[in-house]
Amino acid sequence: MVEIYDSHEQSERVKGWLAENGGAIVLGLVLAFGSLFGFKQWQLWQQNEQRQASVEYELLLEFLGEGNLDAAVANYETLKKGFEGSAYTALAALHMARARIEAGQTELAEQLLEYAMNQGEPAAVRSVARERLARVKLALGQADAALALLDAAQSAEGFEARFAEIRGDAARTRGEHAAAAEYYAQALDLLEAGTGDRAWLEIKLAAAKLAAGTTGDAS
Repeated sequence: MVEIYDSHEQSERVKGWLAENGGAIVLGLVLAFGSLFGFKQWQLWQQNEQRQASVEYELLLEFLGEGNLDAAVANYETLKKGFEGSAYTALAALHMARARIEAGQTELAEQLLEYAMNQGEPAAVRSVARERLARVKLALGQADAALALLDAAQSAEGFEARFAEIRGDAARTRGEHAAAAEYYAQALDLLEAGTGDRAWLEIKLAAAKLAAGTTGDAS
């Protein structure tokens, strides 16, 4: 049965309903607007954090460009302590690692690359760090460690050619020239047009094939 109320009755029913439920409505509105305000504040805070991290990162690049490693180190520590989750910090670690290698401080470079590999965002930064760390391991004669790094990668997307080249370098270091040739050929097949050093890969492939034939290692 449809109930019909006049305006006074409707007003009274509304008042009664609000008396019973008004507190909950007000609380809901407070929570809703509070959440919205809090989210906006969080967004502003995030944007401010990113701006500050960007400024610190640019300063680090300036210091490295000037050859002022000490100032760059101090700046990097500021980035790491204040903006550890920022993509700028991982990128800074990559630049610092290069500077450490140029300064002959390989162990410190490895630590920086490990940090970028484990903490970097986006995923491409982690892959770059993994590739560079693997190359450092190879330069130190640690072929097994380099291969272990590649095997542990969750994804090689976009880095397939580079990883194949490193596997070829590792095989060559072990004296496995036929395997090295196979990896270099694979790297050439995977190399996208306009990327990488195709001529250098072709030289490596030719040398590996020659060495494999000379040592009787041809497959």
